Amino acid sequence: MDHLDRLEGRSVHILREAYASFRGLCMLWSIGKDSTVLLWLTRKAFFGHVPYPLVHIDTSFKIPEMITYRDRLALEWKLTMIVGQNRDALGAKRTFPDGAVDRITCCRLLKTEGLKHTLSGEWPRMRLNLENGRYEVDQNAEPYTGVIVGARADEEGSRSKERYFSARTASSGWDIGTQPPEFWNQYKTEFAPGTHVRIHPLLDWTETNIWEYIQREKIPIIDIYFDDGTGHRYRSIGCETCTGTIQSTATTTQEILVELRKTNVPERAGRAQDQEDTYAMEKLRREGYM
Repeated sequence: MDHLDRLEGRSVHILREAYASFRGLCMLWSIGKDSTVLLWLTRKAFFGHVPYPLVHIDTSFKIPEMITYRDRLALEWKLTMIVGQNRDALGAKRTFPDGAVDRITCCRLLKTEGLKHTLSGEWPRMRLNLENGRYEVDQNAEPYTGVIVGARADEEGSRSKERYFSARTASSGWDIGTQPPEFWNQYKTEFAPGTHVRIHPLLDWTETNIWEYIQREKIPIIDIYFDDGTGHRYRSIGCETCTGTIQSTATTTQEILVELRKTNVPERAGRAQDQEDTYAMEKLRREGYM
């Protein structure tokens, strides 16, 4: 058994534990490489089936190829695809692209608030109709209280403070100091009624592990991670207005792995919002950010 087999085995175990332990379970799918690997692992864990809804928070400023890829794969794999938005902020143009707020406030409104209210069922959610390929109002307003997330400890500082099973308040608030210890693969899956729990099956994976696994499994990842002939590609993806490309001629997973083993540039160096405040991500995560 190699290192990828061990990582895969642990992630599959955590996914099955989550499914057995929590009602109101969903998985966040950002369309990025990590959450797409998590989706692949889910299909392995449940023999080709994805037994819980996927939730995507659409800021309306995502890179267009991300939305195309999301809907194509959701239809192809017959996924229960739920999409949420902060329509109030978008309608009032309280966004960074509209010049009304700074990047961090924009993230808080469109991502954190959008996620919290989508999970709670307080705001209308859209569900992909697999028969006609259109989004319709989701008639199931039940809240999602167990949320599977593709966070990795090595990606960004605040993520390294997470646990595999991490408690949140009813409003998705995160108190880092009250998280339970997880020794010898003993995971806490019993929480007080009403506790919101984030589940992190990829916590011990690294960026290199993710790409090694994509290469081994031949996972159909979104192609903006590869050079399109311009000498640039995305290393981390998100909103088009706040996410930059890197110089790279990598067109295959193997070429990306060669690059990663040589670089000391942080993975999220192309995320503009991370540069505005050193602790921005931790502040956002404490408030309920994904």
